[in-house]
Amino acid sequence: MDHTLDATLDPIWDTVDRLNTWLDENRTLPAQQEVLLRILKLSEEVGEVAQAVVGATGQNPRKGHTHTWRDVESELCDVVLTAMVALRTLTPDAPEVFAAHLRKVAARSLTLPTAHK
Repeated sequence: MDHTLDATLDPIWDTVDRLNTWLDENRTLPAQQEVLLRILKLSEEVGEVAQAVVGATGQNPRKGHTHTWRDVESELCDVVLTAMVALRTLTPDAPEVFAAHLRKVAARSLTLPTAHK
């Protein structure tokens, strides 16, 4: 099994662990409630992606162009990071859980025959 991807993600997961610890140290609610709120935070972040896309395309006639595609990129990164922190909050084995799931999705998706054009 190729562990190149796992090794590449190690520093990322180290940062996710540090963020998770920081959030834990600063929580004001019971642990189980914090878990739920960290998962719900994803909805907020996805909404910010949608808002940025609308702003980047100027689809709100009242507001016009309020965002750039760089803003959309940044918001998508926030979604990914928020999901990683939420996963780490659920399990200390988040890196292994994520890697196993990524391998499963890749095996399922990347081995499919491509559609005829």
